[in-house]
Amino acid sequence: MPSIARSARRRSVLAAAAVVAALTVTATACGPGDDEADDKPSTSVSEGQEAGKDVKEDLGLPKDLPSDLPTSLEDLDKWKSGEWKNWDREKWLSEAKEFFNPIIKDLWDPDRMKDADGNDREVDDSDIDDSESGGDNGTGEDEGVTDAQPDPVKATPVKTPYNQDDLPVGKVFMDTPKGAMVCSGAVVKDPNNPGRSNLVATAGHCVHGGKGKGWFRNVVFVPDYNPKGLPNAQLESAPKADVAPDGIWWAKHARTTDHWINTGADKGGKGAQQDFAVIQVQPEDKSSSASLEQKVGGAVQVSFNTPRVKSLSSLTANGYPAAPPFDGSKMYQCADKPGRLTLDPQQPTMYRIGCTMTAGASGGPWLDSSGKRLLSVTSIGPVTADWLAGARLGKEAKGVFDAVSKQS
Repeated sequence: MPSIARSARRRSVLAAAAVVAALTVTATACGPGDDEADDKPSTSVSEGQEAGKDVKEDLGLPKDLPSDLPTSLEDLDKWKSGEWKNWDREKWLSEAKEFFNPIIKDLWDPDRMKDADGNDREVDDSDIDDSESGGDNGTGEDEGVTDAQPDPVKATPVKTPYNQDDLPVGKVFMDTPKGAMVCSGAVVKDPNNPGRSNLVATAGHCVHGGKGKGWFRNVVFVPDYNPKGLPNAQLESAPKADVAPDGIWWAKHARTTDHWINTGADKGGKGAQQDFAVIQVQPEDKSSSASLEQKVGGAVQVSFNTPRVKSLSSLTANGYPAAPPFDGSKMYQCADKPGRLTLDPQQPTMYRIGCTMTAGASGGPWLDSSGKRLLSVTSIGPVTADWLAGARLGKEAKGVFDAVSKQS
């Protein structure tokens, strides 16, 4: 973000917070095109300023707001309607150094969710370091090893309805320079709020563009998306209760690893070894005081002890694949005994399983045989959709998790 004078920055922050407060009020009180809405503010200037401060705190806005934030109600209304997509996208993404994600009520309707594309991360054989393929590097450890490519495991649909099982999995939607995109994610336990977690684990590339880029916008989590498994053709006109029965949850805070931010790329697997993120969410509908964990009925425990491959009988990847032959409407899973994949000998070796899930499954949880511990999230797969790989969650991932948990 360009540097600006301190007084000017303070004016920008206050003005932006006031505009966000106004948007929140108008977006909640009346829908688009409501010509009968009263244009007059219902609060005094001092009350409005206080409301702005409250909204800024409630939404988790950064101390220094992005320089490209709209500073008038007219610009903000255009942004709300999607006109920001016509702005200089690459410049916007490179300047989005702070995560900024105010609630825009009704932005993500069932039709917009249905049309979101999978945020894919593809690799090919040339990206894999196979210098020690098939060996155990002589130490019995996993580092620096690439095992033989696993046989494909056909993804199987998860039994419906999803909101009556123990899988607190859902979709992560975001706006990117490429348009509306989708990943997967899971509700995870928060040690700072036992039984009342608002934390979601996903992949770093689902919230941040990687090297030379910045944070995505309008990031939301929809737990138990389409629990009845309705076909995509029906989702456009389906009631929101059928598509998002547990509500839409907006990311209030987000964090990913420095490694992903500094090295992550769209293709080739760069940054994948630490492709992990955690978001703290808040409900779009403020009428209930229930937490995300309470709403969905559970959460899984994130494990950061990076168990060795030979100690794991299986890992199960869960997610909503959206690229052909899938369409993003249903949840699938693959279970396989993991192998090892090395993309960069200087970085931790990854877990790899056979799986035919495609883009859209990114960020989905990898659970151990108990189904209660999250050991990884989907990061990359090949164009042939034969396998998936995910980072082993160590100290870097724990640092990300702890930082977001402390915000809760």
